Amino acid sequence: MTDPLYELLVPYFEGSPSSRPVPDSNDPVVSKYLNRLTTLHLSSLTSQESQSLAQSSHSNFLSIQSLSSRSNAAVIASADHFSTLHETLPLLTEEVNQLQTEIPKLDQSAVTFSTTYSRSTENEMLDRRKRALLMERNADRLSDILDLPTLLSSAIASSAAQGATSVTNYATALDLYSHIKRLHLLYSGSPLIDSIYAQTESAMQDLKSHLITSLRGQNIKLAAAMRTIGWLRRVAPELESTKNGGGNTEGLLGYLFLVCRLSTLVHTLSALEPLRQLADQESQIRLRNNSRPGGAGKINGNAYHGGQQSERYVKKYIEIFREQSFGIISLYKSIFPASTDEPTAEVQTPFKSASTGQTKPKQDMSTIPPSALATFPSHLTDLLFDTLKEYLPNVQDKTSKESLLTQILYCAGSLGRLGGDFSLMVAMLDAGGADVSHSSEDDDDETGEGEWVEVMKKHRELAGRLEALASGVGAGKGVDKGGSLRVKSRP
Repeated sequence: MTDPLYELLVPYFEGSPSSRPVPDSNDPVVSKYLNRLTTLHLSSLTSQESQSLAQSSHSNFLSIQSLSSRSNAAVIASADHFSTLHETLPLLTEEVNQLQTEIPKLDQSAVTFSTTYSRSTENEMLDRRKRALLMERNADRLSDILDLPTLLSSAIASSAAQGATSVTNYATALDLYSHIKRLHLLYSGSPLIDSIYAQTESAMQDLKSHLITSLRGQNIKLAAAMRTIGWLRRVAPELESTKNGGGNTEGLLGYLFLVCRLSTLVHTLSALEPLRQLADQESQIRLRNNSRPGGAGKINGNAYHGGQQSERYVKKYIEIFREQSFGIISLYKSIFPASTDEPTAEVQTPFKSASTGQTKPKQDMSTIPPSALATFPSHLTDLLFDTLKEYLPNVQDKTSKESLLTQILYCAGSLGRLGGDFSLMVAMLDAGGADVSHSSEDDDDETGEGEWVEVMKKHRELAGRLEALASGVGAGKGVDKGGSLRVKSRP
């Protein structure tokens, strides 16, 4: 329904000379304004409404001006885009059609990718990526593993520089070696672990050499020797294993220890080389005089001096031999107590089994390796007596010779406490040197044969007295001239 006020005002709009169109009656703004006019007084319409309309028009003009100033660039850009819209729409339509055509291909590629690289299927590229990711996550561990050979070589080098006293470095090296061996057992198929293990084995060969060298030290103590043997047991377990039964429970370590200490003994004795050269000169003089017809016993005293240089050499030789040989065997018995308590080989006789009735053959004694200490004292004795047989005949002074024989008996007694007594072999020395010790055969029968016997008697007599004093014999007992105990009667 048309507003009556609107119908009254329409003729004025139509007869107006301006080109503005007639407002639409259905316009909400027109309806709102007409409703507002009906609420005003007539005085307000004639006096205030025109000012209000002018003010509103001016306010709207300022708003439109401000809006145009702010939106000038956007309006111009919109106008430009609108001018190219007739060209853009066909291109958009073409691209949309192309996208519709390519979507099935994209879907097919996505399906193929998901099928190819699915976790449920095996794929070489995925395996390589997994290995690469695994290596990236364990980069620190791999770096530590790669540093193991370097750490082991450093520990071995520092141990070699510090000697047998470097307990911590040797223990660290052995712990590293044990860790690498465990890795090699766990990951035996890994080329990296195999390479590290090969480098470790090369370094362990150096460690074995250093440990064996430390066994050849001059004044090695029991604690250091036991530690070194313990380390060798860990580094080279094959040296301790025995294929056959018998008394050889220490394996090859016992042989190795004795060989190293024997090398040290020989090296120590080689320090007497200047004295040995002087003794060799006396031996040459003695042999040259003995080779002359009737020259036995007629020795030039000015050139020979009664074998003084030989006496000095043999005396020093026996002192070193006594100290070193006793130390070698005592160290061996302390380090390998089991091998010294058992016999070198058990004799097994044939017997019949109670269950089968068959006779079991006895064990072949040739297959049982002897203990390392079984023949070592005899080898030491041969080493000593070879020297004595060569240089003891040079000593012409009876007192000096008896002193040397007494010193030999003390050495024999020292080894005798460890099971290597060779005192009875002294007779062989006198038998070999009797032809040059005296000037006639009668003197040989009277003194030469009894020289070692007399020394032996004196030695046993003195040993008996010392034993009696050491055992705490009271005042009621004594020792007679023969070396036996006698009891004094109390008043």
